[in-house]
Amino acid sequence: MKKILLLLSILVIVKHTNAQSAFTVEKSGQGNPIILLPGFTTPGSVWDQTIKNLEGSYETHAISYAGFNGIDPIGTPWYAPIKEELIDYIRKENMTNLTIIGHSMGGNLATDLAIEFTNELSGLILVESLPCMRDLMMPGVPASSLQYDSPYNNQMLKMPADAFRNVALTMARNMTNQEDKIELLASWSIEADRETYVYGYTDLLKLDQRPMLKDITTKTLILGATFPSREMSQQTFEKQYVNLANKTIELADGSKHFIMFDQPEWLYAQINSYLKKNAQ
Repeated sequence: MKKILLLLSILVIVKHTNAQSAFTVEKSGQGNPIILLPGFTTPGSVWDQTIKNLEGSYETHAISYAGFNGIDPIGTPWYAPIKEELIDYIRKENMTNLTIIGHSMGGNLATDLAIEFTNELSGLILVESLPCMRDLMMPGVPASSLQYDSPYNNQMLKMPADAFRNVALTMARNMTNQEDKIELLASWSIEADRETYVYGYTDLLKLDQRPMLKDITTKTLILGATFPSREMSQQTFEKQYVNLANKTIELADGSKHFIMFDQPEWLYAQINSYLKKNAQ
């Protein structure tokens, strides 16, 4: 009996030790903490220049997600474990006067964290992020109809490398105006774990955070691009964030989805202005 209990104990320890983390962190600096959350497939290094251009002293935590950029995958579900592990991370680090900056999908995680840490949060910046992508991309389609095992997902999983590369390049061209960044954006998708890419995107499309926005009290800065037009972008952000009372929406002219590539100086100025008012 003792041998059985010992064996079970060893198995538990091994399982815990080998558990794959849902993200990695690049931590630097000193001061009030800032968590920087990238978008889907994107490494935390996308924030490197933003961090270098921060005015003031901050302890920055740049996140990169499992399944992307050479980090081992965690399987499915994908989004929920990242969220839960981020919650644990913030508690473990005892963060207060916290600012969270999220780009695209990172903004969805930032929204979840803002609701979880109302008292600890002093700032929330959402960059090109929507609380319900599905409503924009697939209007009228219920979340319940989206499943991992679907014809579209199976097609994406089986897609040959050259065809997938063409898809990634097409998507990248719609995300930045900078020709020298297109190959980089595409490479993040091409090098991703294919199941994480396919099933993780399903997780994102199922999200609808719009009803939760009423619970966020932190003054929130929403930064968007004017692609395809300023009028369309303004209407989309106002509609999606109608339940968020304490917000400011600013749009970057001449930018697509990756504002940090298309209008970096504008982005730095917006972030620094906000931090001076909310996170000192």
